[in-house]
Amino acid sequence: MSASLATAATNAPAVLRRDEDAVVLLTLNRPASRNALSRAMLAALREALETIAADEGVRCVVIAGEGPAFSAGHDLREMTAHRADPDGGRAFFAETFGECATLMQAVVNLPQPVIAAVEGIATAAGCQLAASCDLVVASESARFGTSGINAGLFCTTPGVAVTRAVPRKAAMELLLTGDLVPAPEAQRMGLVNRIVPPGTAVPAALELAARVARHSGIALRLGKRGVNAQIGLPLDRAYDIASDVMVENLMTEDAVEGIDAFLGKRHPAWRHR
Repeated sequence: MSASLATAATNAPAVLRRDEDAVVLLTLNRPASRNALSRAMLAALREALETIAADEGVRCVVIAGEGPAFSAGHDLREMTAHRADPDGGRAFFAETFGECATLMQAVVNLPQPVIAAVEGIATAAGCQLAASCDLVVASESARFGTSGINAGLFCTTPGVAVTRAVPRKAAMELLLTGDLVPAPEAQRMGLVNRIVPPGTAVPAALELAARVARHSGIALRLGKRGVNAQIGLPLDRAYDIASDVMVENLMTEDAVEGIDAFLGKRHPAWRHR
């Protein structure tokens, strides 16, 4: 890449946003670095999600990567540059992983459902980002892995998301070997929902997002919140929380409209966007 092209790429927004009705497409826009999650990328994605969280007109979000990769994970060049800091980079590393943890929790806690559209590789923190999303649509040529161990760095923080997305032994195999697994294997593990032909992950994810977005916005928000709140709890406590959410949902205008529409055999007209 020429110096002028490199400068132009650096000055371009780290995350692109495109709105399609009630669906937002966020695209990681650093293809030259395989959409590495630099500090700037983490901040840009977090800012985009904060804006979306407050927008009741958005019902679903798709996250994709520009170019041949979804995301290769943390920016190791950026991290290595801070080895020259007086503390050897410790403070920078701690801040980076803190910001990454905040971002991943923002994805999980975003009121709207989030779909990852994965082309190419999703490795280390890139795999963490995909695993943090509610759904994953992957190209047949996509590959997933927690490859830090190959560079002497166990993917402990990506492991938080991965161990919550797939069975423990499958997660440990990813973490211990650093191997990249193809999309069909990732689907068998439970990391991927759907596999589509190469080059079609984004349109397929947008189509799925549009199907999700047809439903009541308040029902989607309450539902995602309820699922996250009860996962991992004892059965009785999980039902207590789920019942409370169901009652809250039933008290909304959209539940009144939806049930009336169902009983009247007509399409609902959602009042709450």
